[in-house]
Amino acid sequence: MNGTVLKVLGSGRARVRIPTHNFPFAIEPPAGAKPGDQIAIVGHVTDVDQGKGRVTFKAGGLVTVDIASLTAWKPTHRDPQ
Repeated sequence: MNGTVLKVLGSGRARVRIPTHNFPFAIEPPAGAKPGDQIAIVGHVTDVDQGKGRVTFKAGGLVTVDIASLTAWKPTHRDPQ
């Protein structure tokens, strides 16, 4: 998933606009990030609601977006023990 840097905050975090997410989200940006930059947002999926076409993932905090907003994903399977 990609986001657009809106503002780099004094704390070093960046306020980012994420497609289909209804409000800005603060993340640790890559070095040298500035407003207008497109950055990759990486996280671990915590929930998939196929009926609503939404996915929730953890990238510092929980973010829920449309499944179509994902630009790449890598499935991982845990073997039951």
